[in-house]
Amino acid sequence: MISLFQTAVELGLISSLTVLALYMSYTMLNVCDLSTDGAFTMGAAVGAVVTLSGHPFLALPAAMLSGMLSGFVTALLQTKMGVDSLLAGITVNTALYSVNIAVMGKSSLLNLNSSESIFSFASDLLDGSVADPYSKLIVITLIVMVVMICIVAFLRTRLGLAIRATGDNPDMVRSSSINTVAITITGLCLSNSLTALSGCLLAQYNKSANIDIGTGMLTIALASLLIGRLFFRNKGVGHGVIGAVIGAIFFRLVYTMALRLNMPAFMLKLVSSVIVILAISGPYFLGKMRKKGGANA
Repeated sequence: MISLFQTAVELGLISSLTVLALYMSYTMLNVCDLSTDGAFTMGAAVGAVVTLSGHPFLALPAAMLSGMLSGFVTALLQTKMGVDSLLAGITVNTALYSVNIAVMGKSSLLNLNSSESIFSFASDLLDGSVADPYSKLIVITLIVMVVMICIVAFLRTRLGLAIRATGDNPDMVRSSSINTVAITITGLCLSNSLTALSGCLLAQYNKSANIDIGTGMLTIALASLLIGRLFFRNKGVGHGVIGAVIGAIFFRLVYTMALRLNMPAFMLKLVSSVIVILAISGPYFLGKMRKKGGANA
């Protein structure tokens, strides 16, 4: 059970980077980026290729750069070509399937068992110490903490405040002579870079990357984000970022419990959908119950 719990936390932390990406695009920019699945796979594909070339650490920025490119294309379709944001995300996500296959050398699977990774490096570094069994958890936690600090610091800068304002009231931002097109492009590039980083880490963690590795990540990230908002509702940016990470870990723990109860693997997508529905409708029904209770009083 302890091993299962540790694995769930590790996978939750990895997926929390995608949740943080959705936090920036969905919560801050008010844009639901449907290219998440493709960007996640692209990060895994690029990261796997660079890792196989013998550069596991270089794989992380390379994956983030590929994610930024994906976000740039998505934003360009929305802001410069008049494509609806949902349709732009779907189109890019569809196109990325072919791109990812090409990146992976026309193969649907890349095996990293014979390659060094950041996790094997950490394991070698901590070999024989008390922290050795937790080497993966330590590496992932450090990366997520650095990302969290950077996001909070960035969203408090002038550019970060402009991104938040663009999501809240784009008309007001335009009246302040701020280029909302540049702000949207910047926000989507940053969010997709985090999604790709998450994919790269999962590929190195699993020691493999396949073309379907990102399938369903948007649903998982959205569910995790909504769960996190239940913990820290209407709080500041710092609480929102922490809530996103907690939501990702909580969601992964639910997944682990479902598997522990011998639930068939094909039912896990249904579990994801149910969690999303509960996370969305829960606050609504609680609000109605409070109003009803107040009226009866």
